Amino acid sequence: MSTAALAQGSWQWFSTYIGVTLLALIFSFYRLPTWIPGLGSTYMRNLAAYSLVVGLCVAITLAPALQRWTWLFPMPGTRSGCPEIGRYEGLRTEAAPASLVGRDSAALAHAQEIQIHDAVADCLSATTTLWLPVYGAGAAVLVGLGAWSLDRARVRKRSAAATRNPARKD
Repeated sequence: MSTAALAQGSWQWFSTYIGVTLLALIFSFYRLPTWIPGLGSTYMRNLAAYSLVVGLCVAITLAPALQRWTWLFPMPGTRSGCPEIGRYEGLRTEAAPASLVGRDSAALAHAQEIQIHDAVADCLSATTTLWLPVYGAGAAVLVGLGAWSLDRARVRKRSAAATRNPARKD
């Protein structure tokens, strides 16, 4: 629920802390059941839920970085409108107190700077929020495939060891 509040406005680094904390809890206390073949098995339902929750936590963890770093969020055309929105808000701030411009230009410049920063951050946040499900789903797919592969290999290894070393009957 707290991440919903973080999504209102700019994504803050506290969401990274929340995501990492939730990931630590999941990895520390949750274990998938033993692999059982079949799409309708309990294992597959647990794997799907586990992967989706981990994907959500990864998305929450990455949200502030996605908002700030273009190399991590290289979606062409998604960020380009944000600086224009910032310039518009700066002009609106300048026009709003038109009768006070001559009195304190430093205060006006500071107010414009704050408005521009907030408008750009909100725009980037909204864009990031729109794309977070894609990053979360991608992380969920990778986690699901990784866990499934590791569990299958673990079961094969155990069954191979059991056939090489059968239990003795005395």
